[in-house]
Amino acid sequence: MTFTGVYVPLITPFDATGAVDLDSLEALARQVLAGGAAGLVALGTTGEPAALSAVEQRAVVDVTARVCRERGAALVIGANSVEAVRALRDRPQVSAALSLVPPFLRPGEDGVVAYFEALAAASPVPVIVYHVPYRTGQSLSAATVRRLAAIPGVAGMKLAAGGIDAATMELMADPPAGFAVLGADDAFVSPLLALGAHGGILASAHLATDRFAELVRAWQAGDAVRARAVGHQLTGLALALFAEPNPTVLKGVLHAQGRIPTAAVRLPLLPAGGDSIRAALECQPAGLP
Repeated sequence: MTFTGVYVPLITPFDATGAVDLDSLEALARQVLAGGAAGLVALGTTGEPAALSAVEQRAVVDVTARVCRERGAALVIGANSVEAVRALRDRPQVSAALSLVPPFLRPGEDGVVAYFEALAAASPVPVIVYHVPYRTGQSLSAATVRRLAAIPGVAGMKLAAGGIDAATMELMADPPAGFAVLGADDAFVSPLLALGAHGGILASAHLATDRFAELVRAWQAGDAVRARAVGHQLTGLALALFAEPNPTVLKGVLHAQGRIPTAAVRLPLLPAGGDSIRAALECQPAGLP
């Protein structure tokens, strides 16, 4: 399949006892898909997967898989090892694995390519590379991204370069055929779409989902006037939501809206401050919840 449009990397809501609130998770999944999201991401970094037990992780995937099956939507699962992608064989609803460029080790570009060759060979579903160099410490040239795109089974990239850098410009000047580029720096997604990106994996799209979907459609239709207007509006929201570590502000906003029972996060995250939450609430596009 071709990965286009808006994919929402779902938070993991917690109830007053600290347990995962699966009912709220299901409600969020249904809300964003009804708002125009093309699919969901479960166990992405926004969902705090490292803080979830294996039982909790399975429950999250069970819920999101059921909703995506009912809605005919794509489901992408965070999977960052050969063992994790192999486990997706038992998940027929899964459309792709989202796999992080190896962090901290900085294996070099040849090492990254070899790593994704191994992941793709083991995976029963297409692999989407998650490239976020300001977190992993590993930069990738446009030439290396093209090498990744040539690996059988690698379908695209979640690109979070911290802005529109030279490597991104070079890549988007001649993007690999059949390789989806999905923006993941929420505040920069509009200019990346203007360069030809296929969509985005956007935590901010928990809110104003229909506007983010409209943003993608407008750029794809070549309606730059409309796209710029929507993009400018959504940039302020994205900046406000990322004023503190993700997803702390987002959870605060969702709780304030009554969409999740608490704003709780798990360590090492701490809840966002009230000022950040109020600022994000004030930045939502007019006429939307």
